[in-house]
Formats: sequence, structure tokens, C-alpha cells
Amino acid sequence: MSSIRILKNFLIIARHKSVAAASREIGLTPAAAGQQIQQLEEEIGLTLFDRTKRSLSLNTNGRSLIEPIQEIVARFEALGSNLKSGLSGTIVIGALVSSLMGAFGKTLNELKLRYPDLEIKLLAGLSSNFLDQILEGSIDGAIVTESPFTLPQNVQWTELYREPMILITPALTTNKGTKSPPRIKLPFIRFERNTWTGHLVDQTIKANKLPIEESMELNSVEAIIELVRQGIGYSIVPKLASISWETDRQLTIQRLPGKTIYRKVGLLERKKHGRQNITLAIKQLFLSDT
Repeated sequence: MSSIRILKNFLIIARHKSVAAASREIGLTPAAAGQQIQQLEEEIGLTLFDRTKRSLSLNTNGRSLIEPIQEIVARFEALGSNLKSGLSGTIVIGALVSSLMGAFGKTLNELKLRYPDLEIKLLAGLSSNFLDQILEGSIDGAIVTESPFTLPQNVQWTELYREPMILITPALTTNKGTKSPPRIKLPFIRFERNTWTGHLVDQTIKANKLPIEESMELNSVEAIIELVRQGIGYSIVPKLASISWETDRQLTIQRLPGKTIYRKVGLLERKKHGRQNITLAIKQLFLSDT
């Protein structure tokens, strides 16, 4: 029967969707990692992946085994946990880059200090991409923006913190004191509109009746902020905790006359999974610090 190590490697390969990429994390050659998957398929009697020359993807059989295998691995890692002082094992968490740079990064550091036997694997990306990975079971949870759409019934989202959406301009382009929508003679740099944060940008524009002349579209809040610093344009972004806005000499926050829209950031996870003791600790630790 396959070892726990092979079951763990199956989960890693399923997450990476590439034996070559997963082998670097596993510490095996791609050929050896591929042989482990073939061994697992032979023992179970099912093909778990659809293969092409360059990639592989979980088929229906593979997706149906994600959660049972996660449960087996979690139970194995929990052996003897009642004799230890805290959480142990491995959890795979997706996170917005902006959350890692700010509030959530601080919480993760505290989590590692409290639970040194806990291994946390982080993946940076976009909220909408993480939802698909949670549904297929390749990650245990994700720190994401609240979805503008109704979530599937088997997942849940817990709010952790809020960030107001603000209008930022390069320094020296302010029109302070006005109660009308600001008019800025610069191109507008928009966060990618089909993302969850992009929907909040649209809401802010509509709520404040802003006259917008589109220029470019990016999917990185950090890159947008840097472009604004360089005087290339202006934008609407969430007010990140990682930036000292008031002392940043290259940026100015413009006052918006209408309703303040907030980006709500929280933990997205399946309602039932094998790492709920860890995700519960993350939520409790984070919320206790806010």
C-alpha cells in the first residue's frame, strides 16, 4: 500500500498541475515523482490524471480522491498531537500578495512563533483563482476578498479585516477642499475589472460619479501604486495596512465625496476539510489582534 509520503506527493502534484513543477517541492526528479503517481494509480485501480505531453490535470477520479487523501494525511499528522504543545502538520494557504505584505503577514509570523511544528505553505495569487483551487481541494484555504458572487454551498468565507477603497494620485496633483468629484488630468490606471477587487473599483467609481478616462489595466495593487508614485497616472485601490500613506511623499490620497466602499478580506475554505483545526486557529489569532 502507498506510503503517506506518496499521498502527500499526490496532493502536491495536484496543486501544481505539473510533475516537473511539483518535483522541485517534493525533492524528487520528475521521473521519480511520476512513477509514484503511477504506483498510486495501479494500487487504487483508477487513472487519476488526464495527461498531455506538457501537463496533467486531475480527472473526475482524481478530484473525488482529494478530500479523502487529505483526511488520511491529516489524521496521520495528528498522531501524537495530544502529546504536543500545539498545532502540527502542514497546511497550504493561498493569499493575496497585498495581504502578505500587511495585516495577514504579521498574523502568519505570530502563528509560526506559537506553533513551531506547524508547516505553512503559501501561494500568492488572485481571489477568483483561489476559489477554484479550494473547490478542487488542491489548497486548504485562502485569504481573499469577499466574493461579489454567491459562493458554492460547500465553501464558507469568514471576514478578517476591511480596507477602504481610496483614490490615489501622484503628489502635487491634489484639489483638496472640493466637494465635487475630483478631476485629474492624468490617465486612470484600473485594477483588472474581472477580478473581485476590480468589482469594488467599479462600485467606487459609480458611488462617487467619477469621470474616468481609461489608460491601462493591471492585476497587481502594488504595481499600480508604484506607477502612480512615478506620476504615470492615478487609481482607486484598497488602503493597504503595509503602506504609510500619510508619510509617503510621492502619493496623495484624494477625498471622495460619495459613499466609502470597503474591500473586505477574509478566510475562504471548504465547510468540511482536514485542516479545520488550523484554519480555526488562524481566524482566532487574527481576530484577537484586530
